[in-house]
Amino acid sequence: MKKINKIKQIVIMAFFSTTLLSFGQINTTKIEELPYIEVIGMAEKEVIPDEIFIRIVIVEKYVDKVKISIEEQEEKLKNAVKSLDIDLSNLYLSDVNADYVTVRWKKKDVLTKKEYTLKVKNAIELGRMFQELEKLEITDAFISKVNHSKIDSLRKEVRILAIKAAKDKADYLLTAIGEQTGKPLIITENPQTIFGSEIQVMASRNVVSSLKKVYDNKETEIQFQKIKLTSSIYVKFSIK
Repeated sequence: MKKINKIKQIVIMAFFSTTLLSFGQINTTKIEELPYIEVIGMAEKEVIPDEIFIRIVIVEKYVDKVKISIEEQEEKLKNAVKSLDIDLSNLYLSDVNADYVTVRWKKKDVLTKKEYTLKVKNAIELGRMFQELEKLEITDAFISKVNHSKIDSLRKEVRILAIKAAKDKADYLLTAIGEQTGKPLIITENPQTIFGSEIQVMASRNVVSSLKKVYDNKETEIQFQKIKLTSSIYVKFSIK
């Protein structure tokens, strides 16, 4: 009797295992056979940078055999920044771990230099600042990069526009054949999406003279290349 009961248990377990396996195969098959549409939505946005970073190098120097110290030039630079109503918090050392850098000058003397970064918000401030640098006879200055203060929210906006574009595309394609868009099954952002968060603009170190020419010609504004943000999103929708 015990052997018969064990045989019955084995038969019952085998039956349930086969049933569950068959049910799983039916569900998988149904999912795989669902009609679907695959589309790619794209969006692009261009914005004018509102953060322009100027690299300024102050070097200890001699004028008529009189040494002009770093501290003296630094104070004049700060006054120039304040005169343009630019917050001094936007002026900071480029490398906080290297306050001073020594530079050999001639054979016997050793001069020092400091590198600063100044952030301005537009081309007008940029031009005025370079005019002040020219007055201070600071010629080692250049634009290191440009950015936008709301770059993260702009990235989100472009992504949303891209996925909406994918949905719109699926809608009008399916409407053309009398069908309707169902739920999204797969959403993937293209890894080649471009979000130029910090567009590098390495300009000539002779920016002071070039900007002076612009202002001498009474130009009102210097044009910057816009920051381009693009997003590409793949979406697989079911068809109702």
